[in-house]
Amino acid sequence: MHPNWVVVPSFRDRVRKLENQSKKRPVRSSVQINRGNPSTTVLAAPDDERVIRTVSVMATGYTAGIESTGKNRNHPQYGITYSGVKVRRDKRTVSTIAADLRVFPIGTILYIPGYGYGVVADKGSAIKGKKIDLYFSTTKQVYKEWGKKKVEVQVVKRGRGKLTEAMLKELGQVMQVNKEVPVDVWESA
Repeated sequence: MHPNWVVVPSFRDRVRKLENQSKKRPVRSSVQINRGNPSTTVLAAPDDERVIRTVSVMATGYTAGIESTGKNRNHPQYGITYSGVKVRRDKRTVSTIAADLRVFPIGTILYIPGYGYGVVADKGSAIKGKKIDLYFSTTKQVYKEWGKKKVEVQVVKRGRGKLTEAMLKELGQVMQVNKEVPVDVWESA
């Protein structure tokens, strides 16, 4: 071989090297599944590079009922949040939550350990400062599944003060496909 020649690895060698590197990396599941109860399937926490910041908050649960909102099922605004969207709990995509809008504006997407992804759609008279209220369908679920906890929430996307049913539906559909919040979600909205 000539002393000035440089040996370049073949394409096949480079592919093998990349395959070996990927085998060494731990694979992070995007879905956590409770084998005993498939209805408790929630999306896993976002990757660190997708987290804007982490905030310690006191998290409580609420329902659309009279015990939380003062509205009964016959009230025209029953189940409607401050942003105008209907309350929802969806462990596979995103649920509606309430927060102090000075801390987390409408549309802010949070990851709450043990609850999943929540989008700020509501505010509450008792939700001041670093407090959030997580939506559940029934008071029984609030007490059984949550109660009152101090948690470290991860801010995935800061809201711009607006949330519509169309935006929420789009977010849910993209999350079902991607199993995470896409980087460009709502950029055009």
